[in-house]
Amino acid sequence: MTESIWRKTWQGTGVKLGFVWIGLLVFMGVFAPFLANSMPLLMSKNGEISAPVLTYLTAEDVLVLVLFALASVLAWLPLGTGKRVLLFLAGTLLTVFVTQAWVKPPAVNLYDDFRSTAYTAVDWRMMPPVPYAPTDYLRDYAEHGLEAPLEASERFHLMGTEENGADVFSRMIHASRIALSIGLIATSISMVIGVMLGGLMGYFSGVVDMIGMRLVEIFEAIPTLFLLLTFVAFFGRSLYMMMIIIGVTSWSGYARYIRAEFLKLRKQEYVQAAVASGLPLSSILFRHMLPNGVAPLLVAASFGVASAILAEATLSFLGLGLIDAPSWGQMLDQAVKSSTFNWWMAAFPGGAIFFTVFAYNLIGEAFRDAIDPKLSRNAGVGS
Repeated sequence: MTESIWRKTWQGTGVKLGFVWIGLLVFMGVFAPFLANSMPLLMSKNGEISAPVLTYLTAEDVLVLVLFALASVLAWLPLGTGKRVLLFLAGTLLTVFVTQAWVKPPAVNLYDDFRSTAYTAVDWRMMPPVPYAPTDYLRDYAEHGLEAPLEASERFHLMGTEENGADVFSRMIHASRIALSIGLIATSISMVIGVMLGGLMGYFSGVVDMIGMRLVEIFEAIPTLFLLLTFVAFFGRSLYMMMIIIGVTSWSGYARYIRAEFLKLRKQEYVQAAVASGLPLSSILFRHMLPNGVAPLLVAASFGVASAILAEATLSFLGLGLIDAPSWGQMLDQAVKSSTFNWWMAAFPGGAIFFTVFAYNLIGEAFRDAIDPKLSRNAGVGS
């Protein structure tokens, strides 16, 4: 069933464009340190080759690279979905422990040093496509600050610079990691909670269902944005806190979908056979019923990721987002901060937010069309 849904989903042009855009964001988010940085990727001095960029990789950079490689390998291995998820989680925990223990980059990055003779008077050097780090404020130049695209006389900035002098293109690339991580992780938290509670509600029904639905209604009444604002005011700004709050307050929709599917599936013969065979409840719910009721979650998950990205962008636009890490919403806020309207600070981050949310909506619409039985019947009659 899942394979047929994927096949129908890929028939549309819009969903292909959506996946291309998301794939581009994933590529930029994973390889951001090698795409936009002030330090050389490779250089040769007195015949000795070195890679300065590797010395300054943070634990987060290494974690993202390792997890991307792990996910790519697991996608090609002939394993079941459950084993892939378990291996990925185990690899994630191991990688987090190793990177936190062993990856220790220099505490201070003096980006102007990489423009000194120690790094320019060399045999040769290879710079990233965007030769500016997202937090390189170009203080070694006489003039730095807000500059429109291609306006700077001494430097080349394709998308201009922000209020502190940092390159906008570099910050756009690095901000894609923030947008994707908060969308995917917050949605994953929501799905795990929603699937577990929704599965129990749909399988047992009765009193369990009634109590569960009251809990769903309570969480649906919680305004996520105001809760985020409250936590930021009391506990400070943290990306992980945003992920958890968005995830914990957004599971009710997934629970409703799974509950509805499990209410239909609980009377199916294969489920009754599993119960009669004495299989444990976890096996009945997540091994036999969930694969046949997961299709609506694909639709909800795509819209959920888009909503999480919008929530983070809104918080950053209000000036309550992350401070050190670049964010599309944070850059969008700078478009109206000064006395004049800085169009490039609105066009590029705003366009990225729009296309990302639009791409996820296209994917969600394609999934919904693929699993809608009415649309399938109409297509069959028309053919």
